[in-house]
Amino acid sequence: MAVSPRSRPRRMLRMPGVYAPRHDTHLLMRAVGQEDISPGTRVLELGTGSGALAVHAAQLGARVTAVDISHRAVLCARMNAAFHRRRVTVRYRDLSTLDAGDYDIVISNPPYVPAPAALPPLRGRARAWDGGRDGRAVVDRVCATAASVLRPGGKLLMIHSKMCGVHATIDVLARVGLEAEVIDRELVPLGPVLRSRLPWLRDQGLMDDEHQDKEELVVIRARQS
Repeated sequence: MAVSPRSRPRRMLRMPGVYAPRHDTHLLMRAVGQEDISPGTRVLELGTGSGALAVHAAQLGARVTAVDISHRAVLCARMNAAFHRRRVTVRYRDLSTLDAGDYDIVISNPPYVPAPAALPPLRGRARAWDGGRDGRAVVDRVCATAASVLRPGGKLLMIHSKMCGVHATIDVLARVGLEAEVIDRELVPLGPVLRSRLPWLRDQGLMDDEHQDKEELVVIRARQS
């Protein structure tokens, strides 16, 4: 049976400590569903978490490889691929260990939440969302990795908060040879992590409205030259 481009996995199994699908996951799923994916399209997901995006891409017919630096996330993504009866290759990998490739599409929902610590944590639940002081510690690495693994004409689909700096991402992608644009955006309620950091975020100038209760998520699409 053909799968509607707008369909998505309705139930995902999740282990403790693995990032659960949220607004950002579903917004990026919508972008993936708008791509021209057919049997044989090679997709790489960087930081798969529960595997929701990888399974979604596989439902659309793609040949999917997904990587994560969390052993629990790797196991969880494999469980969800089996649960949904989709073939997804899931590997324990850090971005620095990925070889050059020729993928058609790279997708990523990286850790992007600004945090008081200068570097992302090496372990624990916060590793799934903390992105360093400006939120860009992993975002910039995803940009560089995408440039090395995409085939000519291949595309990166990535989501992050506007607080990370949309123009900064587009500039970084341009420097590594990818032409980027924002293709979707959405205001979503602040989650518990951002709510707990509101005073610090305001001190950093990342939120200037004393009563702000939403953040803007942006989906960036970049094309390899």
